[in-house]
Amino acid sequence: MTAYLIVDTKIENADEYEKYKALAKPLVEKAGGIYRARGGALDVVENELWSPVRLVIVEFPDMETARTFADSEDYAPVKAIRNANAKCTTVIVDGT
Repeated sequence: MTAYLIVDTKIENADEYEKYKALAKPLVEKAGGIYRARGGALDVVENELWSPVRLVIVEFPDMETARTFADSEDYAPVKAIRNANAKCTTVIVDGT
């Protein structure tokens, strides 16, 4: 069963965030993730609950694989770069 890691990001320091992106991509791919969207243009059709800023969607084989990536020791220092330079909301959703 497929799962999706979805991150909405408000970048506060673009130069440092570029470092995060460069480091995160190979880790995502090593963990079996496939980028389905990476900050592309948004067409917000309804926003009663929240107004997305920059969405990233990564497909993983299943929920366990997505959680393992998000909590991994390899990703932790890279995630710290993201957290220091952006505000984020991250969810993992079952794709069944």
